[in-house]
Amino acid sequence: MGDSGGSVVSVDVERISFGGKEHHIQTNHGSVSVAIYGDHDKPALITYPDIALNHMSCFQGLLFCPEAASLLLHNFCIYHISPPGHELGAAPILPSTPVASVDDLADQVADVLDFFGLDSVMCLGVTAGAYILTLFATKYRERVLGLILVSPLCKAPSWSEWFYNKVMSNLLYYYGMCNVVKDILLQRYFGKGVRGCSTEPESDIVQACRSFLDQRQGMNVWRFIQTINERKDLTENLKQLQCRTLIFVGENSQFHAEAVHMTAKLDSRYSALVELAGQL
Repeated sequence: MGDSGGSVVSVDVERISFGGKEHHIQTNHGSVSVAIYGDHDKPALITYPDIALNHMSCFQGLLFCPEAASLLLHNFCIYHISPPGHELGAAPILPSTPVASVDDLADQVADVLDFFGLDSVMCLGVTAGAYILTLFATKYRERVLGLILVSPLCKAPSWSEWFYNKVMSNLLYYYGMCNVVKDILLQRYFGKGVRGCSTEPESDIVQACRSFLDQRQGMNVWRFIQTINERKDLTENLKQLQCRTLIFVGENSQFHAEAVHMTAKLDSRYSALVELAGQL
């Protein structure tokens, strides 16, 4: 693991469950947690989760499916980056700490690459995390070999998204990770068939995600929502991307229109859209 000129310093390294190692790295824009799985000599795959999630809750399908985990770890060393304060056991971020901008979070990704001595990487992001990694790719084009984006964001928030995020922000600020916030987030992550209803119980994966949300620090999640709600439109920069880009989205997803828009703006020689049944 390399240090780029002393600007990034590892302050804590500990073994976490399920075979990974978690590194707490002090970047130029604050501390960030990176959980690493696999052989450091293999090509690097960077992941970034959606709002209120970390690698354990967002990518559990990859971590706990033996076939998928074996395939990924055979080909990559996976570096799971958590949004600030979203890692397992995170303490509340001090109120005096400025809320990071989307550019700050993209620059944090570059700091992580510098610390581990990674020149160029593959990137896998989900929704808000897909936005951060796409922004990273537009700012550091030579460092991204490819993007895998699930239900991505690329435009500034619509009025309805901005409103929903404001509602969540206010609830988090005054009540923490309450049931209403969890329900809003679960609607963001899962389709109706998975979430259950009055006659059908929640699926196991939704119950597990609800349990993960119980462990989140409400004000840390509030910060990430504030960041994403102030994001800029990346549309004009998408044509400049020449890395391979694969976009996955559910046909019934609330992010379907955004994924189609993003695909239309990317260079068609290097990009593809995969539309799946359901919400994804």
